Amino acid sequence: MKFQAVVVAAGSGSRAGVEKPWVALGGMPVVRWSVDALLKAGASEVIVVAAADRLAEGPPALSGLEGWRMVEGGQTRAESVARGLKALDGPADQAVLIHDAARPFLERAVIDRLLTALETSDGAVPALPAVDSLRRGTDSALGDSVDRDGLYRAQTPQAFRRAKVVDALAGWSGAAPPTDEAEAVRAAGGRVVLVPGDPRLFKLTYPEDFIMAEALARGLQAPMVTRVGQGFDVHRWGPGASVWLCGVELPHDQTLIGHSDADAGLHALTDAILGAMGDGDIGDHFPPTDPKWKGAASDQFLIHAVERLTARGGVLVNVDVTLICEQPKIKPHREAMRARLAELCGLDRDAVSVKATTTEQLGFTGRNEGLAAQAVATVTLPAWAGNCRASGRPTD
Repeated sequence: MKFQAVVVAAGSGSRAGVEKPWVALGGMPVVRWSVDALLKAGASEVIVVAAADRLAEGPPALSGLEGWRMVEGGQTRAESVARGLKALDGPADQAVLIHDAARPFLERAVIDRLLTALETSDGAVPALPAVDSLRRGTDSALGDSVDRDGLYRAQTPQAFRRAKVVDALAGWSGAAPPTDEAEAVRAAGGRVVLVPGDPRLFKLTYPEDFIMAEALARGLQAPMVTRVGQGFDVHRWGPGASVWLCGVELPHDQTLIGHSDADAGLHALTDAILGAMGDGDIGDHFPPTDPKWKGAASDQFLIHAVERLTARGGVLVNVDVTLICEQPKIKPHREAMRARLAELCGLDRDAVSVKATTTEQLGFTGRNEGLAAQAVATVTLPAWAGNCRASGRPTD
């Protein structure tokens, strides 16, 4: 059966302490696990519903996947689902699966069971019977037991015909939003059936859930690839009383001239990290024509590059910066530079190298006209983020 899907990734993650869809799990953002599974199962289109301030996270998190789009979510889950459904094209009776991004381990067998059940019902929900003893409690005191016969733990995705669930949500008249789409469809007179769920399809709700999920993900991780990026930057000397290099301010009788603070070491390293990801260069992300960056501290450029790497499930392994100049003397400040770079990059100091050399009074650096910096960064990326043909996934 042909189907479409809506993945809800607009929650605040208040109980988990993080916005769950965008956290790396087993080397991939949580949301990618579900979108990838739905596309592989044959979804003709997947709509990812995200909070307004997270829409920019989609392209790096879902890089290399085709057949998905993003829309802005609403104030409630029901409103977010309605917006996702509205964004879908095609026949009104098209099957649609509505899934929580916080349930990353979606298997094809669950999808198949849902679609089969939808042939003879208005909706289908994967569920697991309640097996633990159920008790009421007040203020940590044990209360009466609850008969668990006939009780189930509902999961997602939930399957419906699109027009049926759209009308049910639009016609909902309860005092509070429905707990899920199945409740709305039942209230509208629809018949919703249960299909066997999957214990692995648990919802990431509390911090400890991520520990269990990470252990499960280890056996499902995407292969990692190693990439190396290189950066180079030059600035000329001009009047001043200090100079910024590798995030450290050095007293000096000149300064480097640039649109920002002209920290050539940080500029080169930022380009090296962006280069390892194939993510453009520092000028693409922070155009020198933009007055916003006039005199800006370059540490924010480096932090930006590291955050983009992390969003792709990548890890910065080590960095190596070489400063090429006749002045100032770098060695007295080298350890401070290493410490600052380690802090900005989230690395141990032994993974950070800062060196200096001269050009033996040759060229523009030898004539004290300017300073040059070159940097190398080594990163590991999941094969999907590295656009590696060996991964078997589409490349950009």
